[in-house]
Amino acid sequence: MYLSCLLIDVGTNPDRPRPGRLWLRNLYRVHQRLCMAFPSPARESDDAHYLKPFDPDDFASEEVHVCRGENAGFLFRIDPQQGGSAVVLVQSATQPNWDYAFHNAGHLLRCPPQVRRFSPAFSVGQMLRFRLLANPTKRLCSQSKVRGQPVEESWIGKRVPVPTDMLEDWLTARAEPAGFRVARLSSVQAGFVYMNNTREPGKGLRLRSARYEGVLEVTDPARFQAALVGGVGPAKAFGFGLLSLAPA
Repeated sequence: MYLSCLLIDVGTNPDRPRPGRLWLRNLYRVHQRLCMAFPSPARESDDAHYLKPFDPDDFASEEVHVCRGENAGFLFRIDPQQGGSAVVLVQSATQPNWDYAFHNAGHLLRCPPQVRRFSPAFSVGQMLRFRLLANPTKRLCSQSKVRGQPVEESWIGKRVPVPTDMLEDWLTARAEPAGFRVARLSSVQAGFVYMNNTREPGKGLRLRSARYEGVLEVTDPARFQAALVGGVGPAKAFGFGLLSLAPA
């Protein structure tokens, strides 16, 4: 796999934002630009200098519109940095072409993207520090209740945000099938992020977010490897699910 680090130029004055800061405010636009780093072979060979208009079907067809695995797909996460700057981390199955993606948007970046290959291996009992931005939601069923009341039939099957006091339980429930257990949580930051796939202001959606940091223990290396590659939780196209690891 490949791990890319994109340092975004957000400017120094939040009251006079640079284009990079505005770009990060809409996850739909961020995802769209990142997809451009994975042009189809036909697009890359026929339009090497990116002269044709943007066509979503020419980009990331094998990287996005499939289940993420060792041979296709990518995950990303926006990490705020000290001083107000921001980094976009991208984990991809294939090598990205960032020059192609930012051919007409170099002003969004503070410096050229850094890309490195990595092939992690895990063992039972291995302790790792982790960071995860997740979209903690649950699907409503006929037995679900909202504010103590049964849900309406039209809401059955829809996803709703997990309450703040249940965020730790949400992660714990997903840890075992993902091949790990949470040994210690040092931080859980709840919030919401914004996405809008239209050009009309006020027509977007707020998505529940939770940034987890702590230490985990690997319990099933094969399942854990699959969770690392495929991501944890829903809404992976909007910057959720990427599991970052470091030695404990």
